[in-house]
Amino acid sequence: MKGYLKYFSGKLAWFLVTLVAAFILNFILPRLMPGDPVAIITQRVVQGMTSQAGVQKVYEQYAELFGTNKPIHEQFIIYMRNIVQGNFGLSFSQYPRPVADILKSSIWWTIALQFPAIIVGWLLGNTLGALAAYLKKGFDKVLMPISIFISNLPAFGMAVILLVIFAVRLKWFPTAGGYGFDMIPNFSWDYIKSVLIHYQLPFWSIVLISIGGQAIGMRAMSIYELNADYVKYSRFLGIKDRKIIGYVFRNAMLPQITGLALSIGTMVGGALVAEIIFSYPGLGSTLLTAVMGQDYPLISASTLIITLMVLIANFLIEILYGVIDPRIKAAQVE
Repeated sequence: MKGYLKYFSGKLAWFLVTLVAAFILNFILPRLMPGDPVAIITQRVVQGMTSQAGVQKVYEQYAELFGTNKPIHEQFIIYMRNIVQGNFGLSFSQYPRPVADILKSSIWWTIALQFPAIIVGWLLGNTLGALAAYLKKGFDKVLMPISIFISNLPAFGMAVILLVIFAVRLKWFPTAGGYGFDMIPNFSWDYIKSVLIHYQLPFWSIVLISIGGQAIGMRAMSIYELNADYVKYSRFLGIKDRKIIGYVFRNAMLPQITGLALSIGTMVGGALVAEIIFSYPGLGSTLLTAVMGQDYPLISASTLIITLMVLIANFLIEILYGVIDPRIKAAQVE
């Protein structure tokens, strides 16, 4: 128990350090973008106004409202205070709509799409890698090369291929959106059916690009474990092959859990691209709209939420790894 607490505290310390760095970067990077979003809002409001003094007054009012006329360190203090209070400010591009309201309408779409897709891709990839190592045959000679080829396609490439084949050519699925454009969100069967149909192409575009990398790692680890001395000795003792294989694949799975933690950030990035390609109403589309509108509060809030999702997922996976691998505790005690 003492060894695991040491492991947990170390992971928690790194999590907090990374979290602080994420807050700082999410504040600074959007403000390095060229252009003045307050001037854009002012132009939209003062259309038809001829008085330059009036235009300047409107600009100053909006600069005061959004805090862009304050020194950068004061803006950062306001930014951190608002985050603690759960207030991300007002959107520049969708003024006067609060950023929190925009995120509430998109974050659950992203969570419902990305994490099931990432987990399914991880499970399918590891299953394929294990079968390729143990059974070989078609799994190793046919399915492995195909999955590796597919996984090497960029995220936007896979999304476009599925879009062209299954939405444009075959017309099996819709081309964009999270549900029918003529529908209002509710709990009716028609709405749920529409959501499930729109869900398919973004979901499988994420799954397919994540299978190959996981399969390669699992295949390599499984082959290593199958040739280990304990396997040969167990077979010499007459232990049933089924029981041996259970230990082999459990040991081979441990590094794959770490691999999932390391790759989850890349997977989330690819999933955001898929959301944009399919105009899926998640954080990817929201972030694109924010960037196009130079919406500092919405960009900061969106990237912060995405970063938190990745950090928390990595932290939980690392903690899970420490629980299921007894060697972690032993290493910390030593």
